[in-house]
Amino acid sequence: MNLFVAGTISIFACKQKFDASNVPESVKASFAKQFPGATAKWSKDEGNYEAEFELNENKMSAVFDANGSMEENEMEIKVQDLPSNTAAYVNEHYKGKTIDEAEKITKADGTVNYEIEIDGKEVIFDSAGNFLKEEKD
Repeated sequence: MNLFVAGTISIFACKQKFDASNVPESVKASFAKQFPGATAKWSKDEGNYEAEFELNENKMSAVFDANGSMEENEMEIKVQDLPSNTAAYVNEHYKGKTIDEAEKITKADGTVNYEIEIDGKEVIFDSAGNFLKEEKD
């Protein structure tokens, strides 16, 4: 299992993989409109539907409610594309550790957060790279 999938699974604990035929048409239509040409692997978590896919060589995921409204999407990014404040935080709080993965999270309202996986934890930052919270991986 690659790190992107592992990270996504840990964020959406308890989700269940299932056949795309079980995804409501409104959700599939919204996905197709937002991500034309992408093919998704679907799962369900607490009433929401998550699509994992690649688009323009980017590994991504998107979460939709049952009506087809997108709640958020995540895109794997390079560590060097993180806001510069994240490096200072990592250097201070995770000395000698390496960031395993970085993602840009865009919420439905346009809010952007960044998530890194490091030392078995997921660490969330705001759009400026300021620490928000830490969760166990």
